[in-house]
This record gives sequence, structure tokens and C-alpha cells, in this order.
Amino acid sequence: MTSGSQSDDTDRELIERWKAGDSRAATQLVSRHADALARFAASSGEWGEIEELVQDTFVRAFSSMGSFRGESSLRTWLFTIERRLMLDRRRSERRQRTTVPVEPSDAVTEYDALDAMLAEEAESRVRKAVEALSPTQKEVFTLRVEQGMSYKEIAEIVGTTEGAARVHYHNAMHAVKESVSD
Repeated sequence: MTSGSQSDDTDRELIERWKAGDSRAATQLVSRHADALARFAASSGEWGEIEELVQDTFVRAFSSMGSFRGESSLRTWLFTIERRLMLDRRRSERRQRTTVPVEPSDAVTEYDALDAMLAEEAESRVRKAVEALSPTQKEVFTLRVEQGMSYKEIAEIVGTTEGAARVHYHNAMHAVKESVSD
């Protein structure tokens, strides 16, 4: 695995190549960051149309590449763009709330093994605990645990200080542990 600065250097080189007209550079940037963006979207509760969200993130990023000053890593900038898109989607969805019918075929009626049932129960408890976190705690927790981001990167994405990101993570971890152990 490459270090962050080597990855940042390579991203910067790819950006310069893309600006110079090399479309393959854009393809390399997308393949380098798309999976992480998809995981972040899924862990943030965006279950539908994740590919579209990732695609929209890159469309917005490439159309705004001239404003990318390189003060943060490209990855951090992409996560920030995706986060804003998710917030916009949520606002829009709240305005046009509709109910989703639950089909009988959606219900789980049988487990193949006790292990599968216990694993699913544990996963469900963790998921519920994470869902109960405040929006900021949830984002910080997800970026730290699932994306492995530094507190500095998280602070840039969420729009807070590094210290505040640490506190949000600590409080989120405490709340999840407490909820799961109940």
C-alpha cells in the first residue's frame, strides 16, 4: 500500500494529465477512488443508486477541477463533494416523503444455521447503534472505521476541527459499544 503523500502526488499528476487532455487520467482517478466513495455512501445509509451518487460525485469534481487548489488530498475533496450530494438528496427526499410498501417476500422467515442468525443479530445491533448516532457522529465514525481516514481528513470533510472529530469519534464509539452490550 502506498503512503498518503505518494498517493496524493500520483493524484496530482493524474489531474495535470487530465487537464492537459488525457482522458485516460480521468479513468484512472475514477478507478482509484470509486470503491471508497461507494463504501462511504453505503455506510452513510445511501442504499439506493450508489453508483449514480459516485458518478455524480465525479461529474461535479471534474467540472470543478479548476477550483481544486490541492490544499487537501483529492480523496478528501471527493468525499466532501459526495457528502454534500448526500445531504442534498436527503433534503430533497424529506420534502417529498413517500411510503414504501413492504412485500411479504422481503421478510426473512428462516435461518440456515445458528451462526448465520447470531451474526445477523450482531450486525443488526451494530447497525441500529450506528443509526442512533447523531448525523455528525455517524459520519465521523463511518469515515474513521470503514474508510480508515485520519482525523485531519475527517475534519476537512465534515467541516470541523481535528480535535472535534476526535471527540465525535470517541463519543460515537462509546455509544455504539454501550448500545451493543445492552
